[in-house]
Amino acid sequence: MPLKRLFRTLQFATLLMSSTYGVMFTMMDDYRDKYGISESGLGLVLAVGFFSAFFSQISIAPLADRGRAKILMMTGFLLVIIGCLFMGFGQNFVLLLIGRLLMGIGGGMSLPALRKIVIVSDPENLGGNIGKLLSVDIAGFALGPVISVLTVDTIGIAAPFVIISTAVFVVTIILSRVGVPETSLSDRTTERLAFDLLKIPAVSGAILIGISLFFMIGTFDSLWSIMMDDLDGPEWMANAGVSLFALPMIFLGPIGGRLAQNKGAYRVGAIGIFIGGACMVMYGLLPSPYLMMGVFLLHIINDGFTVTSSGVAMAQAASAERQAGAQGLLGGLQTLTGGIAATFAGWSYEHLGRGTTFSITAIVMVLLVIFGLALAGSEHRSAPVAVPTS
Repeated sequence: MPLKRLFRTLQFATLLMSSTYGVMFTMMDDYRDKYGISESGLGLVLAVGFFSAFFSQISIAPLADRGRAKILMMTGFLLVIIGCLFMGFGQNFVLLLIGRLLMGIGGGMSLPALRKIVIVSDPENLGGNIGKLLSVDIAGFALGPVISVLTVDTIGIAAPFVIISTAVFVVTIILSRVGVPETSLSDRTTERLAFDLLKIPAVSGAILIGISLFFMIGTFDSLWSIMMDDLDGPEWMANAGVSLFALPMIFLGPIGGRLAQNKGAYRVGAIGIFIGGACMVMYGLLPSPYLMMGVFLLHIINDGFTVTSSGVAMAQAASAERQAGAQGLLGGLQTLTGGIAATFAGWSYEHLGRGTTFSITAIVMVLLVIFGLALAGSEHRSAPVAVPTS
């Protein structure tokens, strides 16, 4: 399969995988009303997917660096298909929990392997390629609710999951016939997990920049609608905020990825976080939701250009034969950080107030980036760095 066609197939696979998450968030009321599953039970169903994805990215994804990238990608896709069918046809808490668990494990093991294939296949254009993966990832998350709205009421709860799992199965069959680059036998690591990569300062620096972004996202996503309600903002502001937050990433992701590769991923990422931190402070201080929307528009454009930087930085910092472990480590720690930030934000908003919460978030973001830049060193801070090749 020509490289361009392979990348498009992998991008489509990424879109489908992320759409499974978007579907679920719009169907919680259907599960509750039709099957009588409690809100707390449904919350646990959602949570187990994130925790299992974290575990899978950290513990299973590194196997892709030991000559098993294709196997992990195929196996992960199959687990997602099975998980989707459990979510579609399961009518009780246990079956839904199993389905969400399988989907989390499948996504966590397959997507880092997929990213490794994209990175090592075309290292000269990794920034744009990573940006495209981000774009289709976000687009897939937005597509999921659309599929749900068009099919659940007319066909049934299982419909969106059957549609998505069928499409993933077709992609799996296509990719099963394609050869992908694997780490050569002589270059395969003996490390079972990827935590040893933290010994590389530039890797640790990329992770700190990456988790600073998710500390911001976890806080923003959990508080935006609450904050708009407290300020008597229009309903559309509260409802559209989180969706609009991701919209520029769909269109600006590839541009931002190329910018990070050409101008320096650590530099671009740091600038993005500093601007994002300033916006977070303004969210805590501004008295009007309309003024806040002005800051919000600046914020989402800034993130659209800079959000891919940590992924590009990680790709540049880790060797070619460790890319799956590196990307899994970054993704897993970002997921964990987002959950921690959301938990902190809810408690802090209730007990310390809006201004203090957003100010603390901004301070944490800036400190993480400063430490990340220090670890990266002058070589990575001052200029673009070539991607290691096998």
